Amino acid sequence: MGRVLAIDYGRKRTGLAVTDVLRITANPLLTIATNELLDWLASYFAHEQVDEVVIGHPTQMNGEESESMNYIRPFMGNFKKLFPDKPITMYDERFTSVLAHRAMLAGGMKKKDRQNKAVVDKIAACIILEGYLESLR
Repeated sequence: MGRVLAIDYGRKRTGLAVTDVLRITANPLLTIATNELLDWLASYFAHEQVDEVVIGHPTQMNGEESESMNYIRPFMGNFKKLFPDKPITMYDERFTSVLAHRAMLAGGMKKKDRQNKAVVDKIAACIILEGYLESLR
């Protein structure tokens, strides 16, 4: 059984999280410049068995898709062309940034570290992944 990788896709930065090989825990992985993401994924997939990718689905409070989908859709198209064997699933990402900030507060993270958007992005990816795993149970 391979890992599940989660992507919190952003215009500038993208947060990544991954499960352990047994798919029990979700762990923040890293934040990467979005323009480097596809190359990084190719390298990661060459070294790690990833069976599925989950990407945050940005929706508004009324359930409609956010305008962020205008740049996520092209990424997903490129992803499917480059990695046709990797299923990619969208999962609701509403409130993940808020939850990431709360998790950092609860964990006692210093204010300066909480202001680092790269940290927020990878924790948000972890929250997306945790929610997805829970939805499968």
